[in-house]
Amino acid sequence: MSEVVVSLAMSGAGKVVGLTEEKLNAAIKDKTESCKIGFPETAFYLPMANALLAKEAKTLKDAKDILAHAKSLIDVKGTPGLVNATDAGIATLLCAEILMVLRYLYNEEPQADCNGFFTDNILRSLGIQLVDGRMPGFAAIIGAAPDNKTAVDIVRQFQERNIVVFAGGSSNGRSIIDQLKEEKVQMGWDNYIVPYGRDIASAIYPLHWAIRGALTFGGIKPGQADKCLQYCKERVLAFGLALGAIDDIKVAAAAGAIRMGFPIIADTDVPEIPATPFTTYEALVKEKDYKKIVSRCVEVRGIKVKVSHVPIPVMYGAAFEGERVRKENLFVEFGGKVSTAIEYLHSKKLDEVEDKKIEVIGPDLDIVKTLPKKNMPLGIEVMVAGRKFNKDFEPILERQIHRYINWAMGLMHIGQRDMIWIRINKEAAEKGFKLQHIGIILHAMIHQDYSAIVDKVQVKIYTKEEDVEKLSKQAQKVFAERDERLSGMTDESVDAFYSCTLCQSFAPNHVCVITPERLGLCGAYSWLDGRASYEITPTGPNQPIKKGSIQDDKLGKWKNVDNFVFDKSNKSVQSVSMYSLMVDPQTSCGCFECILAVIPEANGVMIVNRDFSGITPCGMTFTTLAGSVGGGVQTPGFLGVGKLYVVSKKFISAEGGLKRLVWMPKELKELLGDKLKKRCQEIGDPDFINKIADETNATTIEELVPFLEKVKHPALTIPPIL
Repeated sequence: MSEVVVSLAMSGAGKVVGLTEEKLNAAIKDKTESCKIGFPETAFYLPMANALLAKEAKTLKDAKDILAHAKSLIDVKGTPGLVNATDAGIATLLCAEILMVLRYLYNEEPQADCNGFFTDNILRSLGIQLVDGRMPGFAAIIGAAPDNKTAVDIVRQFQERNIVVFAGGSSNGRSIIDQLKEEKVQMGWDNYIVPYGRDIASAIYPLHWAIRGALTFGGIKPGQADKCLQYCKERVLAFGLALGAIDDIKVAAAAGAIRMGFPIIADTDVPEIPATPFTTYEALVKEKDYKKIVSRCVEVRGIKVKVSHVPIPVMYGAAFEGERVRKENLFVEFGGKVSTAIEYLHSKKLDEVEDKKIEVIGPDLDIVKTLPKKNMPLGIEVMVAGRKFNKDFEPILERQIHRYINWAMGLMHIGQRDMIWIRINKEAAEKGFKLQHIGIILHAMIHQDYSAIVDKVQVKIYTKEEDVEKLSKQAQKVFAERDERLSGMTDESVDAFYSCTLCQSFAPNHVCVITPERLGLCGAYSWLDGRASYEITPTGPNQPIKKGSIQDDKLGKWKNVDNFVFDKSNKSVQSVSMYSLMVDPQTSCGCFECILAVIPEANGVMIVNRDFSGITPCGMTFTTLAGSVGGGVQTPGFLGVGKLYVVSKKFISAEGGLKRLVWMPKELKELLGDKLKKRCQEIGDPDFINKIADETNATTIEELVPFLEKVKHPALTIPPIL
């Protein structure tokens, strides 16, 4: 590391430590050392200090202890070098989170139009996108581009590559956040553009996101600093993009990022730093050509980007999936409450499908301006054929229509089957987007993702009411047949389960075992999805596990399953049971939809979904509970699950099944709706759904047990769970 950079890093760290001491002392004088502090909705206190120092900072006094450690990191004897500079960088990060938590204490965060601290639930809810390649990397932008157009161009290039942009910082009093706002760029997690804050201290938020990955998914314990930092280097493909002038404080923060394995790319004349022991490739590089800067970032961090080139007149990529088309910017819409709309994918014989044939049967978007209202009927029929195609794959491919259409910039797609709602905005229409292009998208993406099982794709798009109604009648019959076929599948009816090791990119010891009656804990992968994935990529993350002979029917233990999990978990998990919460439960990675937890006082279990932010009867929120589950370890009595597992006949059947469920959030109960009511009927207690408490009945054990006694909940009379 050059002497200039080392000197700047030490200088900047000294300034940040001094400022932090001043602010912290003022807060202690104002509120006393015992004053509680904390970021919202996290189980990791001050995440950087928790990960690196095992410090659970709950009060201002705790923050004072962290500050003392930061001061020790910049107390260098002799001439400082690379290690001293990066230690000073870590000191800067520790102080930055103290400064930010003080702002939360005084209600000064989040800043206007900014996200502020990234909650644990956001990290978990995006887990599946982190591991399936939709989010291949993360860019933390600090500063401002030379002009608004350049700012938008840079961000759009990242979006096209599906790289999440954390936008913030400032340069010469200007922030890229405001540049994007002025150009009316939609920001938010759904759009892969997250504004965090307008100063360098707030850049700690993206680094919090990274360090919590080690604790949430990696199974690394607080205080294992070297392991946490190594995890960030190897598994969190992030980098910093510094736009505009750089001062010593920015250099100090950059040194901390480099220590975490994240290189810095700058658009100014900075002294470049080649590869270090802390980074995979170069640590600090400059790139002054804005047409090349995004590619340079990707190259330096070593991100493998899969850009989907689809020949349509708008940009295309996963980053546009969450884009919303507002009423004021609406060109045309289909379905929802305004018109009839349906999408239907089915297979045919090879000689019955003409590949790449895309037909629009009826008027295209040219007639929209002549319509009294901006809506039209729409029917999308996709016909596929392939020598290895199985009819069971139809609903799996059909579900992808939602994703594929959403990836087009300016299009919004919600729902599936005959409950879809599609909107196209004015900019997309102005660029020449037509309904024909929906067919082009579907043809290109199905071939790209499913070429192993699909040989031909043909698309018909209908815009006449009578044609849409005719397609709907044909599809409804098939939908009913599919539902019946899928609902009849049981664990006993198949000879193999499927593994899912997608999450090992973040949770290296976690192995999901998916059965027909137990979907993946992320809620995104069913047994059929696993089978389709294996057909498509035989060496991929979904592998068949031949059941073989069963060892314990009640627990759901098979020797072949145990052997597979032991081998694929890096020999860390010796045995798993499919149907038990208490004996050798499955491991969790961290991106589970819900958590099951035993409530001994009620002789039952509760379930809480990650969208519920309130307190639960076990005395913890989802966020706090999640700290006990994840990282690929087994935790008897706690289990991460997909929400639909609740209505499975195999739901913790070893412990008595659904009759053990004593509490769940009202929102989850309503979400499961008819499926849960049907299961209640199947267990012979149609009123059981009303015997399950929710937050309107109880939020503490003291409230829960009397409620259960009042409704005569069966959990109180069945054998003890412990």
